[in-house]
Amino acid sequence: MEILQNIYSQINSIEVNTVGSIYKLVLSMLLGAIIGYERKRKGQSAGVRTFSLISMGATLAMLLSIYVPQEYMGLKNGDPGRIAAQVISGIGFLVAGAIIQMKGSVRGLTTAAGIWMVAIIGMAVGLGMYWLSVVASGLILFILVQLERIEHSVSRGSESRIIRIKVAEVLHDISDYRAVLKAHRIHLSNFYVEYDFQAGETRLNLIVLVRESTDYIKLFSQFEKLHPTLAITLANQLSI
Repeated sequence: MEILQNIYSQINSIEVNTVGSIYKLVLSMLLGAIIGYERKRKGQSAGVRTFSLISMGATLAMLLSIYVPQEYMGLKNGDPGRIAAQVISGIGFLVAGAIIQMKGSVRGLTTAAGIWMVAIIGMAVGLGMYWLSVVASGLILFILVQLERIEHSVSRGSESRIIRIKVAEVLHDISDYRAVLKAHRIHLSNFYVEYDFQAGETRLNLIVLVRESTDYIKLFSQFEKLHPTLAITLANQLSI
């Protein structure tokens, strides 16, 4: 019984010790892994291992922030927030890497925000704010899972797609394409055009909001009749 009480007191001690540090690292690893699993399930490159390492790294940095003034300078003279501040700055490099900039499309913002939040959770675990870290992890999962479902229900089954059309002539007007999209109740959000005057060709990228029940075969068949069409493709990301 005394051994358990001793372990409990070391875990909740404000001073850095071996037992408490191991507990904090394991807890931060588990919290990061849970959130990372949700991201990996959505097909993101940053998954369980990435989030676990980030969370553990932030926890270890926080422990170092407390340990250095505790052992070498005295708690009153040291600055425990100095290393922690660098974690916030340094995590920006990983966040930037998680954001993939495509032409007209940005992906990875949610994962980048998750990485930044997991780093903060790791620091909170390092400070011994266990319940706050667990609650924050739960709220992140709520945002990533439940709020996504709400977003899908609000959009009523609509999804963003890019229709790429290659035409064997130089187009100066796309009103006929607009009319076909309107007939199929498809919203045209934006469009991009690339001209090849030497070859006499036009590459048209239509960014549209479509329903899951859209009949693409019929839609593309009507597009083909408008102009001498070389190719029509459907994509999730814009490529000009």
